[in-house]
Amino acid sequence: MAFLRLFKTPKAQQFSYKPRYWDPKKEEAEERRLRIETLQNGGVEGMKQRLRGGFRQGAGGEAAGRYRNERVAKSNYSLVIIMVVLVVISYLLIQVYFPDLEQLLG
Repeated sequence: MAFLRLFKTPKAQQFSYKPRYWDPKKEEAEERRLRIETLQNGGVEGMKQRLRGGFRQGAGGEAAGRYRNERVAKSNYSLVIIMVVLVVISYLLIQVYFPDLEQLLG
């Protein structure tokens, strides 16, 4: 059967894939080093980098996050105290006025 073939059949195409190693920590360190160099050199680019860093960290950086967490915890604590006080007040009001309401309706 091979002698009846007039044309060569194409062979499968082969690829030479060379995987690359990507180190995210090294890339981050390089970006940080470049950012620090531009901050130290100053000028317009340094100012841009400072602004970008400020927006990236948020207003106040890491300390602002801690401050916000403390405020949220304090707010939650106040909310629980208010709820307990309201439950106690409503219980007392029911104990005092509910018998009168029952007699009025009954």
